[in-house]
Amino acid sequence: MPARGKLIVYLGYAAGVGKTFKMLSEAQRLRAQGVDVVVGYFEPHGRQDTIALMRGLATVPRRVQEYRGVSFSEMDTDAVLARQPAVCVVDELAHTNAPGSPRAKRWQDVECLLDHGIDVLANMNVQHLESLNDQIWRISGVRVQETVPDWVVAQANEVVMVDLTPRALVHRLQRGVVYPAQKAERALAHFFRESTLGALRELALRQTAHITETQQEPLTTAPGASHDRILIHITADPSAAMVIRRGKRVADYLHANCRALYVRSSHEGLTPAAAMAAERHLSFARNLRIETRSVAGEDAATTLVDFARQHRITQIFTARPVWPERSGGNRDLVNHIVRLASDMQVTIVARRGPKPS
Repeated sequence: MPARGKLIVYLGYAAGVGKTFKMLSEAQRLRAQGVDVVVGYFEPHGRQDTIALMRGLATVPRRVQEYRGVSFSEMDTDAVLARQPAVCVVDELAHTNAPGSPRAKRWQDVECLLDHGIDVLANMNVQHLESLNDQIWRISGVRVQETVPDWVVAQANEVVMVDLTPRALVHRLQRGVVYPAQKAERALAHFFRESTLGALRELALRQTAHITETQQEPLTTAPGASHDRILIHITADPSAAMVIRRGKRVADYLHANCRALYVRSSHEGLTPAAAMAAERHLSFARNLRIETRSVAGEDAATTLVDFARQHRITQIFTARPVWPERSGGNRDLVNHIVRLASDMQVTIVARRGPKPS
């Protein structure tokens, strides 16, 4: 196998800040130096200055994926691999591929290219970072559906923050540079409010700084080097996804070992839908590269805390259930955990909705 390719991620905080323009400018610079560069996927969005940067760049034709009588145009990863360029440009890293595609997400296509020794230039907005999903919802009132696991961006060889002040971005939107007039008007009334853009920009700047600092730290601060050990309590309840995101984000900041535990009980009486929800949460945690376990236990709190002691856990992350009936009907489960884990820090992740407009 060839050496793994290098990944450069161009990170922004909203559409129109210039991520694709910056990425294609770099592609043109490399092409001028004689580097074999191809465009694996590019979404023009009608932006003429960005489209102009495609001139002279080789493009790999897209693959058409049929689903329920509708044709979808996706990046042809196999064709890129067959072409074997030195560098591949991939727009919209967080994109979800059409059902039936070889891989579910575009970031997985990018991983495939990197594994075959191809360098990748890719881009995304900060709101698509998985661990920030709840924060983005509170800031903007929008629950982002397409996300990228933090580890994908954290492993990048370089993260380039593409910045533009919120005021300048609003002016670009008003001039019709980002979206057509009608769509721009709707955007200005909702996601593109200046206060929202300011909060997103601050989040993107902090995230870029954190990734850069982490990459520059010595190996002694790699995950697991910290004395902190975090355990995430997984249930069938909808709150579990929020707990997973929060626990993993804290673990990443602390460079702490992170595990997730689901306690199965014979008298729990989960419906098939709830059992599927629990498995979905375990799969979600695994996708974030969290070590997961599912163990049997008649008392969920006792089993959880006993497991925590056996593995020298210092912090437990849990939440009060949205649907108590899906947590075995035990409304006092969290209080029981807190009482039993008096020698550990228990973080009860609060459910907070979006900020009022």
